[in-house]
Amino acid sequence: MSLYSQAESNIRKTWGFLILFFIFVIFLGWIISYFYNEPLILWLAVFFSFFSVFFSYWHSDKIILRMNNARLVEEKDNPEIYNLVNNLCTVAGLPLPKIYIIEDEQPNAFATGRNPKHAVIAVTRGLLKKLDKLELEGVIAHELAHIGNRDMLLQTIVVVLVGTIIMMTDFFFFSSFGGRGRQGGHPIFLIIFLALMILAPIFAQLMKLAISRKREFLADASGALLTRYPDGLAKALEKISQHPSSLAKANDSTAHLFIVNPFRGNEGKSWLHRLFMTHPPVEERVRALTGMKI
Repeated sequence: MSLYSQAESNIRKTWGFLILFFIFVIFLGWIISYFYNEPLILWLAVFFSFFSVFFSYWHSDKIILRMNNARLVEEKDNPEIYNLVNNLCTVAGLPLPKIYIIEDEQPNAFATGRNPKHAVIAVTRGLLKKLDKLELEGVIAHELAHIGNRDMLLQTIVVVLVGTIIMMTDFFFFSSFGGRGRQGGHPIFLIIFLALMILAPIFAQLMKLAISRKREFLADASGALLTRYPDGLAKALEKISQHPSSLAKANDSTAHLFIVNPFRGNEGKSWLHRLFMTHPPVEERVRALTGMKI
């Protein structure tokens, strides 16, 4: 399989997950609306979910950078990284993002920002020290792929869908104490409905993580196409994953943004653990890269 077909496959799978997500939200909204005989429930949940993520969408980059103590770097401070990013942006047809450095020995990186014109790339000091130029190019190309693929916008949509599901289920449990809802329903229907309300937020989170993992595979393939050298990113992923200690400012809410999970010591291999992983296993990503031909 070529990197082109790998990228196309990941795009199709991402949209497949997203369509399934939308269908599930609509189905859940219809079930709750039927139970309470109130069709406005779904629309209210969607409205409040969009409202709740509006602020984070516009200001998430500033919040994330502050959480990681990232420092803005000017071209005069580090011309090498600026030239590298600028050259890749020229090839990719993207505007030059702002570049930040995190003073941490763990090699890692992430991209954020609401669109390519307001994008940010942050790299750790450890990444600059431990990777050679070709490996660093692979990592930067991966992050530029996230920017070019509009992954922040997609993640915002996913957050809205997750928020909608959680708000609908919260509304159900809150209203249940008031005795609202259709009376005289079949007990089996009520049991199924209750089970659905309990499992729906878990299913939503799993769908969110599945989409996130597919976007990592897509960014790997897109980044490799940008540099024309898949081995550079593959070697970089291996080096990053072998670092023994966690990122000092590692946080559950931002871990999914990094090119490799910033936490260490929790890389279990069970199928249940993999369901809740924010990233695909590095071994699978390296295998996909080394097995592809441009």
